[in-house]
Amino acid sequence: MEYESVIGLEIHAELNTESKMFCGCGTHFGEAPNTQTCPVCLGLPGSLPVANAKAIEYVIKSGLAVGCGINLYSIFHRKNYFYPDMPKDYQISQYDQPLCINGFIDLDMNDYQTRIGITRIHLEEDTGKLIHIGGAGRIAGAKYSLVDFNRAGVPLMEIVSEPDIRTPEEAKAYAQKLRAVLITLGVSDCSMEKGSMRVDANISIRPKGSTGLGVKTELKNLNSFRSLQRALAYEIERQAKALNEGKPEEIVQETRHWDEAKGATSTLRTKEYAHDYRYFPDPDLVPMEFDIAYIDFLRSQLPELPNERKQRFIKEYGLPVHEANLLTESKAMGDFFEETAKLYKGDPKAVANWMLGDMSYYLNTEGLEIDETAVTPKHLAELLKLIDKGVISGKIAKEIFPEMFETGKLPQVIVEEKGMTQISDEAEISKIIDMVLEENTSTVEEYRAGKDKAFGFLIGQAMRLTRGRGNPQLINRLLREKLQA
Repeated sequence: MEYESVIGLEIHAELNTESKMFCGCGTHFGEAPNTQTCPVCLGLPGSLPVANAKAIEYVIKSGLAVGCGINLYSIFHRKNYFYPDMPKDYQISQYDQPLCINGFIDLDMNDYQTRIGITRIHLEEDTGKLIHIGGAGRIAGAKYSLVDFNRAGVPLMEIVSEPDIRTPEEAKAYAQKLRAVLITLGVSDCSMEKGSMRVDANISIRPKGSTGLGVKTELKNLNSFRSLQRALAYEIERQAKALNEGKPEEIVQETRHWDEAKGATSTLRTKEYAHDYRYFPDPDLVPMEFDIAYIDFLRSQLPELPNERKQRFIKEYGLPVHEANLLTESKAMGDFFEETAKLYKGDPKAVANWMLGDMSYYLNTEGLEIDETAVTPKHLAELLKLIDKGVISGKIAKEIFPEMFETGKLPQVIVEEKGMTQISDEAEISKIIDMVLEENTSTVEEYRAGKDKAFGFLIGQAMRLTRGRGNPQLINRLLREKLQA
């Protein structure tokens, strides 16, 4: 039987505030363990929380950016559960009256478009961090665990999607698009490496064409977009296999752990239900009430968002939809493109081709973001100008780029140091072509007999004699003229 997957994502993003959600402790990443704590975030008796206004503002802006409605009345709840990284044994969160509801993200997939609904965006406090010593770094099999409460109380925004996602590829694209929006807003750095953006996935499968829902599992430990896609693909296959073999009892509502090294999921714990948390309004925090004027003020502060930027790139720079979509997936990528295009003043498509080709290859190989490299818009603009002026060929440029990427040297410097200037002297090229024709008389006859492939061979021989430095257009023109003569 053919199945389709039903996927929903819960994305947590730590907010870029200077202080925690309900106290004045710092939020800086990487500080010595348990040095950014106080009686409030440690849940000591008699301490009282005070809500962080900037965090509330950030959540409302995020909701407006993805088309959410804003609740003008919202409250905090206590979510009760017991875990060593929860100093209060409850988490201050939101339940039935979140700040933002009913938004969406539009996705441009390769050959279709789709809209993913956002159920809600709510604000809560983060938990501490457990470090399990021994075993595989998980609580099972660990000799002991250490706890760091520096993260406890950091403002955390949770964005819950509708179960509108149908493939692992859509899930990855949705998470990437949402990350681009949050980074553009400046509300979070969304670093999956640091844990400031974390993705949990809920997935079930059903017979194709069915409208019912199967038993869902929740996937955790998805530390990259690649992990998200791989984990969902594995879980779809696991559930389909169980149903096809008549073993539906193997699919239960549970939380499963993704093991990147093994490429598989395993049971972590039985899934909790909302009533297990015994939500109730937090008696120490006053309700939040907003007026329309405040919401409109925050709306007026929104920057140009990825979708708007994509449309502008298509219109202003004449880029195809696919390229414009890739260049606006991150704010840094879009900024780099615009700055390079401004410096270059040539065809913007050439900038896009280099960024999405050679530059993306080296970024992916090194695991770097575009603003973490030695290559700047000035480097790429100068490289493109050298090609346009005929100083170097496209082939030479591809040889220069790796050194430029590694050392940060400007392309003109590398060309001068290595003597890689393109040979564009017509007399010199003419002599080289004469040599090629004399050494390959049989190939010349083949060309004149109508074998077009022979021409490519002769071009290759000319480029070999120039050690790749010959001007391709000039070689092509002179060779045709001599062959026709």
